[in-house]
Amino acid sequence: MKEVQQKVENSIIKKYRKEIWRNFVKAVQEFNLIEDGDKIAVCISGGKDSFLLAKCMEELQKHGKISFELCYILMNPGYREKHLDLIHQNATKLNLKLHIFNSNIFDQIDGEKDICYLCARKRRGALYSEAMKLGCNKIALGHHFDDVIETVLMSMIYNGEFKTMMPILSSVNFKPIKLIRPLYYVREKDIISWVNYNNLTFLDCACKVTEKNMGKRNEMKKLITELNELYKGADVNIMNSTKNVNLNTIISYYSKKE
Repeated sequence: MKEVQQKVENSIIKKYRKEIWRNFVKAVQEFNLIEDGDKIAVCISGGKDSFLLAKCMEELQKHGKISFELCYILMNPGYREKHLDLIHQNATKLNLKLHIFNSNIFDQIDGEKDICYLCARKRRGALYSEAMKLGCNKIALGHHFDDVIETVLMSMIYNGEFKTMMPILSSVNFKPIKLIRPLYYVREKDIISWVNYNNLTFLDCACKVTEKNMGKRNEMKKLITELNELYKGADVNIMNSTKNVNLNTIISYYSKKE
């Protein structure tokens, strides 16, 4: 186990320094995601993104100049036993001590419309509540570059609205907690490469509801692949468009708190 842990940690700051570590640090610095004295709840879902985030945060805590606390929280929304077993195995393998709490979110959303959206909102609320109990002032989620641009397209196509996934935002209902996304600039393909290099196996989607419905986010992944085949760099331009909005060419806009 010790050898696996060491290899994983070294790969982040050495082999994948350019693709993962530098992009992680870039987001932290550009958006001022972490400050001295923060106590951050790193949310573990069991997937590759959240476990990578946990190890990146751990490395920054060990070797960075900022002094902050970390706790790794796992909400069980109704995972099957085999999925929970895999999460525990990976936590042990990567030397992460998990704080676990239960919810019944999968049962709550079964049969509802827009289940992925509803699930995300309910999970977010549960994570905020638990983070507050632990005395945290921030929660960190493992959303990455691809999640951001998929969100942009989903909002435009399904909701007729232009908005993106913010790297940091303040909670309205759970003040003073802030949500941060330190993997904002890390690409999913590089996370997958990191996983394969270290011979790791994580959960994909363990949702019992979407076993029957793959969800709209996978549709966006396919669409972005097609766009990149038509125009190289289309994904980068989608990301850049969130920072280059010309209001003189927008018919109307509004400000809405999350």
